This record gives sequence, C-alpha cells and structure tokens, in this order.
Amino acid sequence: MIVRSPKDLVAGLLFVAAGIGAIAMASNYTLGTAARMGPGYFPRLLGILLIVLGAILALRSLRLSGSPLPGWKWRPVVVTLGSVVLFGLIVTRVGLVISAIILIVLASAASHEFRPREAVISGIVLAALVVGVFVMGLKLQIGIWPGVH
Repeated sequence: MIVRSPKDLVAGLLFVAAGIGAIAMASNYTLGTAARMGPGYFPRLLGILLIVLGAILALRSLRLSGSPLPGWKWRPVVVTLGSVVLFGLIVTRVGLVISAIILIVLASAASHEFRPREAVISGIVLAALVVGVFVMGLKLQIGIWPGVH
C-alpha cells in the first residue's frame, strides 16, 4: 500500500475527522425522520457525507499520482488566527464595520500577494455585506460603529 498522492490522503483524513466530529456533536440531538427532521438529522447526514467523501479521497491517494505536501508555513496561520482573535476582542468596542475591515486587511497580510489597496477595498465591501446580513437581515444586536448599538 503506497501513497501516491499525499495531499489527497491528508485531505481525505481531514474530511473523515470532520465527519466524525459532526456526528459526535450531533449525537445528543434527536434524529427524527426524513419527513420530520430533528435537530440532529442534518449534522449527522453532513457527517456521513464528509466521511464518504474523505474515504473516496483517501482511496484515490493510493491510485492516482499527485504532488507531495508542501512545507508547513507558520506565518499565514499565526497572522490569520491572530486577526480573528483581534476581531473578537475589538468588535464590541470599535463596531462591526471597523473591526471587519481590520480583520480583512490583517488576514490578507498573511499572503505573499498582499496588496494594501485591494485589501482595504475588499474589507469595505465585506464589512457592508456583514452589516447587511447580520445587522439588517438577521437583526443581531451588534454595534455598527463605535458607541452606536
């Protein structure tokens, strides 16, 4: 048994792990039936689909040749996770718009293709989308600007 495509194997194993996690988290919810779905129906179904997809990818890695795994890069992981943590810390103080723009700009800086102007424009567009979906659409009580709730 020789792994010919390490990327497919790792992706398959991650899908299987995510599927098992979804099933485990949904195990305390009632399943229901296809006609009357309970709160655990969709997460379990999604978990099963992820496991099947992961198994297909893992088996595919044994048959088809693929490229090796690239080296692990810490900078993108640390910068992206740090920007999400910073967003969570500042969103209630500076508002959703400013913190969303900061999140997008900082997370974009994790890439070696970072362009500040494009990141700011993307941040503004995504901040407007976030306000539209979460504040106007879902009516969540999140301050849009500093001091405005």
